[in-house]
Amino acid sequence: MERFYVLSEQFLAVATLRTKTLFRGLLRQLQHILKISSILFLMKKWIMSIGIICLIGALYMLPVALGERLTVKEDSPATTEQACEIFIEVEGQKEKIPLETYITGVVAAEMPVSFKKEALKAQAIAARTYALQSTNYGKISIAPTVARQVFYNKEQRKENWTSNFPGNEKKIVEAINETKGQVLLYNNELITAMFHSTSNGKTESAYDFSGNDIAYLQSVASNSDLSSPKFSAMKEWTLDEWNSLWPVKWQVSDFNRVQFFLNDSGRVERMQLGKNVWSGREVRTLLEIPSTDFKIAYNSTAGKVQVSTKGYGHGVGMSQYGAEAMASDGKTADEILHYYYQDIEIKKIDACLK
Repeated sequence: MERFYVLSEQFLAVATLRTKTLFRGLLRQLQHILKISSILFLMKKWIMSIGIICLIGALYMLPVALGERLTVKEDSPATTEQACEIFIEVEGQKEKIPLETYITGVVAAEMPVSFKKEALKAQAIAARTYALQSTNYGKISIAPTVARQVFYNKEQRKENWTSNFPGNEKKIVEAINETKGQVLLYNNELITAMFHSTSNGKTESAYDFSGNDIAYLQSVASNSDLSSPKFSAMKEWTLDEWNSLWPVKWQVSDFNRVQFFLNDSGRVERMQLGKNVWSGREVRTLLEIPSTDFKIAYNSTAGKVQVSTKGYGHGVGMSQYGAEAMASDGKTADEILHYYYQDIEIKKIDACLK
């Protein structure tokens, strides 16, 4: 640039006045342009320097930033819950079902949706406990039958609740969400959370049911079950129909000499006709009657064998209609469960430890 200024002055020395004036004007413009170019050049170098410094700083901080981000992601409750979610394999269903979705289908199938929410919550906790205990936390499949737990998928629920599916579904889901993850424990282990529809006024103990004494499955009074629509029933057969069911042939006189041996809850422990003996559970299965609290008689006027029953189900554990009666009296789900299952704890499981 200095060389340019020297040459310019030499040229002006020999130029005419008019030429000098014109040239000086052009020279000032050129000098102005050169100054601007110099400034822009310096700014460009300054901006590039700052950019390089920022890039180096960003590269230096990147491992720290990524480490913090990964730490937050690993500690996120949503991520943890997703990774540890338990799935239940239901026989007949194409895919495994998330635990709480499965419990929604069980409560909808096992208990009338018209029941109080606290009764539904008690059912949800019992059903969740039974499912996890019987499937070993989802490792074994479970049948959707009365022998295990009945299950209705969403399509079945829609079909059953055509008149008010959204309202009924909302009520069931609320009961599930309010008890999410809660289970019943005895000595820090999942209990066998048996339940039934209606007792005969007293629940059945595990010992009277199966011969195995279980501390938390003892007989308790459930008098409110007498108001259940399933409390009593009657079934009839002709004598020929009756005899077709048994391995021995009954005579009319046999109905007066058959003997019944009852357990402490008033249910039939065994029935004896001559040398033939059947357990109450065997008779219930053979006759397909609601419970083991039954009486057998022959009505000669009608010419029919009549079997009357009290209660509905095996009678062990929680009575569903008893739970509804307690909920109607203001009892909570926890109070209901502690009544029907003795000395148990209600805790929330940590699926990540299973």
